[in-house]
Amino acid sequence: MSRRERRGVEEFSLSFLDVICCGFGAIILLLMITKTVAPVLLEKSAVDLGGQISHREQALHDIHGQIRELRRQVENASAQLDDDLKALAKMRQELTRILGQFTATSEQNEEVRRQVRKLAAARQTLTDEMERLLGVDFRRQSDLVGGIAVDSEYIIFVIDTSGSMFNGAWPQVLRKVQETLDVYPSVRGIQVMNDMGEYMFSSYAGQWIPDTPARRQSIINTLRSWSPFSNSSPVEGIQAAIDTFYAPDKRIGIYVFGDDYSGDSVEEVVDAVDRINVADETGRRRVRINAVGFPVHLQRPNVRIYRFAALMRELAYRNDGTFVGLSEFQ
Repeated sequence: MSRRERRGVEEFSLSFLDVICCGFGAIILLLMITKTVAPVLLEKSAVDLGGQISHREQALHDIHGQIRELRRQVENASAQLDDDLKALAKMRQELTRILGQFTATSEQNEEVRRQVRKLAAARQTLTDEMERLLGVDFRRQSDLVGGIAVDSEYIIFVIDTSGSMFNGAWPQVLRKVQETLDVYPSVRGIQVMNDMGEYMFSSYAGQWIPDTPARRQSIINTLRSWSPFSNSSPVEGIQAAIDTFYAPDKRIGIYVFGDDYSGDSVEEVVDAVDRINVADETGRRRVRINAVGFPVHLQRPNVRIYRFAALMRELAYRNDGTFVGLSEFQ
């Protein structure tokens, strides 16, 4: 039996070649995909980063500009602060100088007031001594200070508290009340009422306020803001003062402060005061009436200020007093 001749073994079979071809195809496919897509992605990323860098650089430039502007503002503010501090130092120096002058002036005024009080005390003492030596009927030919008699032991202020006085003359009223008190360094009683007869201190209604430095200061302090209703006529206040406080053993002086008179008749008021402020056997009136007219309406005069001047001049003349009309605010 003849043997069939065996076929030779093939080095590469069809299945192996198929595998090789598929592998090469896959590599080529990968190369094609990488070459087509990757460059596009790289170029886009580069463009985006460049825009962001440009934006950041612009923002940094803006921040540097803001920093320079803020530094400039800080420098300007520092310079202005230095100028303000210098101006403040000058103002402090000027204030110190003015305060020094004010202190010196206040000391001088206080010294003048002390001298005035001493002079007034001497006059009062002289009056009492002359009365003791010469008798109660003795009358000095001149007992005036600044045209107004200062021999009263009790003083009453009758002050017009109307709107025209309070708004136009009140600082001067305060000064005149203080000056009047200064020329009476020591009296036995004080009273303050408005032209309607209303008392400044209701607790002392109908009685004398004791004369003490504290009471005098309280009068000035209260008077600064005291403005009860007023009808611009001193008649009611004068009548209330005489009816309430007259006593034959007391020397009383009334000081009427006002700027006008709203009444119609001067004669009726004068006659009414004559009936209540009668003279004693020596011819002396119960109370002495002095008056001060304030120039509130002097720039625009009217009939009411003429009536006030006429009324006060006649009342002062008939009641042993003096009328002083102020021509300007001092």
